[in-house]
Amino acid sequence: MTGRATRESIQGQSFNDVLNELHAHTFSGSPGESDPFTLGELEREYIAYALALYYQCEHCRVYHGKVIERLRSKAGLPEWLWQDELVKTVLFLRTAKAGVSALEWDGWVASWRRFAGRIHHRHPGLACATAYAIGISRADEPLMDMAFESLKDRWPDPATLLGVIRDIDRVVVFMKAATSKNRTDPIVRRQLGGCGVRV
Repeated sequence: MTGRATRESIQGQSFNDVLNELHAHTFSGSPGESDPFTLGELEREYIAYALALYYQCEHCRVYHGKVIERLRSKAGLPEWLWQDELVKTVLFLRTAKAGVSALEWDGWVASWRRFAGRIHHRHPGLACATAYAIGISRADEPLMDMAFESLKDRWPDPATLLGVIRDIDRVVVFMKAATSKNRTDPIVRRQLGGCGVRV
């Protein structure tokens, strides 16, 4: 979420314009300019929500949570404790192969597959797409490889798979920028305010 505040941006209006344009290309599309999406808006918003949890950005979590609720309501989807499931997903994905033994990793992979299967019954492909997004966000090659295999099984057509990866990658890039901005702007404003600089 870009946090379109009425006050001036610390980074400057041009930067905010670019971030807003990136938001449009990531979530709603810019007619005649954006590549077509492969994943639906709800899938991309779920991934954004999970990344907001992962990056611990409350502002982004609230914003994307509201968008998800609106999209779910509009689509008339059945009740599902999606927030709780995404919290569990992110907690699961905080484990990195580099931080555990080979035996622990094998056990983690088996447990992850059971857990991801449960999510898959509620929203097909969401767990592996989220795993891939978190893998990208921390440059975790083993996690990306594991998730990629699942993505490849779900979307075997190469052009479709490329579209899915492109959509996930764009959400990660946007969320990294937005969460950094949303998490640090209040700190920077406080620091600058202490020096008499108002933004």
